[in-house]
Amino acid sequence: MQILLVSDLHYSLRQLDWVTAVAGDLDVVVMAGDFLDIGSIVDADAQIAVVLEYLARIAAKTTVVACSGNHDLNGENQLDERAARWLDAARDVGVFVDGSHLATDDVFITVCPWWDGPRTRELVDEQLRVDAARVGGRQWIWVYHAPADASPTSWTGKRHYGDEDLVTWIAEHAPAIVLSGHVHQSPFANGGGWIDRIGSTIVCNAGQQRGPIPTCIEIDTVAGTARWTSLAGVEEQTLARV
Repeated sequence: MQILLVSDLHYSLRQLDWVTAVAGDLDVVVMAGDFLDIGSIVDADAQIAVVLEYLARIAAKTTVVACSGNHDLNGENQLDERAARWLDAARDVGVFVDGSHLATDDVFITVCPWWDGPRTRELVDEQLRVDAARVGGRQWIWVYHAPADASPTSWTGKRHYGDEDLVTWIAEHAPAIVLSGHVHQSPFANGGGWIDRIGSTIVCNAGQQRGPIPTCIEIDTVAGTARWTSLAGVEEQTLARV
């Protein structure tokens, strides 16, 4: 399976155009949160309408997996905690969003929401426990906006800005791969990185850059390879050697 990971597009229409253009060449496009930009002069509702249209266009070309990020929260969930309620509308065009999973013969992808309170965190914990029983012998991949704490993939150049709970869940469930974003600088920072291994789990963070083309990671689950592309160039890794 050919998977493309992008994240933190922050309402960059040029980058959304690029993802739309290349989507048909991939088996799955993973968009790991922060579609919106809370600092934009464009009203949040207008941003949501445009992003939903892009998700529909991309989903018409390939399978799309999209989790929420911290910039995407526009309402409250059933637990009275902040959530990206708008992303639910993308289900109608076949996008796999927060709380759902994608299962093929070889791969099982769990899509986790950005949790903004303890009760939603409990939902994620339960989601991972339930999906652990469904995976079978398939390669288990998580889509989770924040990167793992104490990993190069969460290093800003000054401090780690990752998720401690994710590290705990990785230790408990040992997924094959975790795809994330959130910390823009990590792949570019001295001491940072776009890929790491925690136990047997590969963790990835595509990072973020300005311009018409987003930073991205292409993963070939059959060949066991990953390639990170940015304005800094192209780096390739064999997953077994990370």
